[in-house]
Amino acid sequence: MFQQLAHAQAVTRRHFFGSAGLGVGGMALSSMLRADDAVASSAATGPMSPKPPMLPAKARSVIYLHMAGSPSQLELFENKPTLTKFHGQECPQEYLEGKRFAFIKGVPKMLGPQFKYAQHGQSGQWISELLPNFSSIVDHVCVIRSVHTEQFNHAPAQLFVHTGQSRLGFPSIGSWVTYGLGSENQDMPGFVVFVSGGKTPSAGKSLWGSGFLPSVYQGVQCRTSGEPVLYLSNPDGISRQLRRKTLDAIRDLNQYQLDHVGDAETLTRIEQYELTYRMQLAVPEVMDISREPQHILDLYGAKPEFTSQSDGADDPRPLYKGDDPTFANNCLLARRLVEKGVRFVQLYDWGWDHHGSSPGESIDETLPIKCQQIDRAMSGLVVDLKQRGLLDSTLIVWGGEFGRTPMMQNNVNKELKRGFVGRDHHPYAYTMWMAGGGVKPGLAYGATDDIGYYITENQVGIRDLQATILNQLGLDPYRFSVPYQGLNNRLIGPTDEGQVLKAILA
Repeated sequence: MFQQLAHAQAVTRRHFFGSAGLGVGGMALSSMLRADDAVASSAATGPMSPKPPMLPAKARSVIYLHMAGSPSQLELFENKPTLTKFHGQECPQEYLEGKRFAFIKGVPKMLGPQFKYAQHGQSGQWISELLPNFSSIVDHVCVIRSVHTEQFNHAPAQLFVHTGQSRLGFPSIGSWVTYGLGSENQDMPGFVVFVSGGKTPSAGKSLWGSGFLPSVYQGVQCRTSGEPVLYLSNPDGISRQLRRKTLDAIRDLNQYQLDHVGDAETLTRIEQYELTYRMQLAVPEVMDISREPQHILDLYGAKPEFTSQSDGADDPRPLYKGDDPTFANNCLLARRLVEKGVRFVQLYDWGWDHHGSSPGESIDETLPIKCQQIDRAMSGLVVDLKQRGLLDSTLIVWGGEFGRTPMMQNNVNKELKRGFVGRDHHPYAYTMWMAGGGVKPGLAYGATDDIGYYITENQVGIRDLQATILNQLGLDPYRFSVPYQGLNNRLIGPTDEGQVLKAILA
């Protein structure tokens, strides 16, 4: 009977927690004490004060251009004559069996590239006719043609790219960077976000959230036209002097709370109030692109105070115009921000999900419009940074969350139809590019098979990209971590699968 009682106690959850409570409590206390140390350290130096890098840094800032929805690498960067030969034929079973697709049903037909290619620059890289301006600067960038991901739906894939996890609740890469390095301009946020294309990405604002880091490190979303940050200005009847006195009183109350409780969010609240006060003077000047000379506006294709018709529309895609300068304005603003010491600038451009199953999302009609919107702007950004001596210290990253299939999407249209040409999600191989920040210019890295389905040379995973970005900023991707829920959490995850891409570094 005593043996039965002992066995029951051994397998009873209540007994386990009763006997293990001290150990669990010790773990929790240790985590809380480490968090308190972090709060005390931040309070002493300021959470956004510049911090020394862990490694020799090649870059001081990052401009990340994310094409939300994922552009087709087969129409932009991957010249595949063999795929053209198979155009219109049924897809071989070897590319379908055991594979998961978001929308493809049954046996789809192969879809050849829809636009012409030519070689450009001394590097002789194949670039689509849709990117004439990018073709002229291809020798300044490194085109990575062998990226792959673990996710094939938009929100999880976007979260994986920008937070290192496919689920909510983790810090974005911009938050990690500002947590590790702080900001060089105490009058501006360290992490700034712009959105174009009429909508936010599928994963929403979690893509620039701070997760379990203090919220002072989350991205600050700014608007391209009008008031850059909503509610930043003083209300009518409130002078700057009165605002200062109000903030002083609130700061004293918050400081009392911080001293007695030590909550990191109280420190965040103090810092955000103070930053907002400083931003009232700094932001309007930095965000006013009308101060730029006309030749710089022309370089980007920017137009001050432009408001797009697609903003706020239920479905902005049918309203897209090739000369919409919203993304161009954002690229110019990104240059102005890094010039002023902002650490991380994120540009999300929505509308790249070209399935071809409804109006406004086709490869043959909508993709050329989207390329018109970004080609001149992103190329101008590279040229402008270089001519100002900022390209070496600024890392530019361009890409989506996955690629597009070599076969057509067939869940709506079984046959090709003008205005309804599309491709499904493809996680196995796609293209990104990087420039500046210690990356080799004029390099074509990685390769795919004859139809662009699988990678054949130099596979690059998402964690490899993340490790490389951190490394170029002087943050050791393997040692840079934050204790949370009993684990030293890292952007690159708990394993060391992410490798710095040394082959693409100068």
